[in-house]
Amino acid sequence: MDTIFALSSGQPPAGIGVIRITGPRVRHAIETFTGKIPPPRQAKRAVFRDVSRETLDDGLILFFPGPNSVTGEDLAEFHCHGGRAVIAAMEAALGQMEGCRRAEPGEFTRRAFANGRIDLAEAEGLADLLSAETEIQRRSAQALMGGALSRQVEGWREQLLRLSAQVEAALDFDDEDDVGGLPQSFGTGVDQLRQALLESLSAPHAETLRDGFRVALAGPPNAGKSTLFNALVDREAAITADIAGTTRDILTQSVALSGIPFTFVDMAGLRDKGGDVIETIGIARAREEIAKADLVLWLGTEGEGPEDSWEIEAQIDRAATSSKMAPQFSVSAVTGEGMDALRRALVEQARGAMPKPGTVALNARQRGRMVEAATALGSAIDENDPLLVAENLRRARQAFDALVGRTSTEDVLDTLFGRFCIGK
Repeated sequence: MDTIFALSSGQPPAGIGVIRITGPRVRHAIETFTGKIPPPRQAKRAVFRDVSRETLDDGLILFFPGPNSVTGEDLAEFHCHGGRAVIAAMEAALGQMEGCRRAEPGEFTRRAFANGRIDLAEAEGLADLLSAETEIQRRSAQALMGGALSRQVEGWREQLLRLSAQVEAALDFDDEDDVGGLPQSFGTGVDQLRQALLESLSAPHAETLRDGFRVALAGPPNAGKSTLFNALVDREAAITADIAGTTRDILTQSVALSGIPFTFVDMAGLRDKGGDVIETIGIARAREEIAKADLVLWLGTEGEGPEDSWEIEAQIDRAATSSKMAPQFSVSAVTGEGMDALRRALVEQARGAMPKPGTVALNARQRGRMVEAATALGSAIDENDPLLVAENLRRARQAFDALVGRTSTEDVLDTLFGRFCIGK
């Protein structure tokens, strides 16, 4: 196996650059660069030299012997000055060493997974943490990375193993007097486990947390959608004009309100017939966006908006604006009147649709494995033949194993670890 290295700190120039190296030739690399191996987990000052003994820099060296390192292998960190020339010289010297090469994206974390330092769910949590932009995303990612889902799955797996043991006992000793088939509590136990899975599946998904609560602004042309859109995202993202059909395509903007991620969507004004072919296409795309949205703010004629949309009376600063009988919010994006109340309501609505802070939000892959397990448990409940019951419990156990990476295909691993940056 190759020894890999990469810059794990920010891109230069910076005050400090941290170059990580892991693999079977770490000790040789340390001896080559610094002359001797430092005590484990103690930062020691060192002069870094290449194979020709030319001085590269003066910094700190840390050594983490395997298997008690983040990758499960010998690992070292060279803390050097963060200038571009220094980093380039250090990396060039490492690359000249036999058996050493630059790491691929996510390769450090992949080795940690391969060596049993983390499971697949924890690796997904780390990937989510690296991409987190809001507080609620950070806390959910930390829960996943910290093993919250893994511990939950392990508890379910232990329950499943106890249930499987009852079935195996019935199969192996069905002719014995002291073992008379499956106990009456068996079906209850299987159903309780299945209900626990279904409850987790009903929780808000990771996609909502990652992509943000999707809010579409809809209504006819010149209803004030783009002006309201700009006010909500707090920038002039959309072109506004009194000309009907100004907005032709879909415009999205991601922002955080009170730590909650949102994606606001501006779109073409809805009318029966567009002014030209381009506007007609824009109207069709607008209707698709309305169907995808978590919430629609309706700025059109009262009662004509999509089901469950919020009635918004916009442009209340204009004397000619037609009023609504019972709008949920009356706002002026120009003067700001009513905007704070709308923002607060949006935050509360989104917060209810998001995972609770610090809880795990399941992604599509995780939900798929849990659906497989729940389906297998449902089939086990419906079966009378102990052999078929045992087979369904085995299928559920396989789904649990795949969920945390005890069994994983290479394409799943490639997709996951490809999300990481080089050096992580």
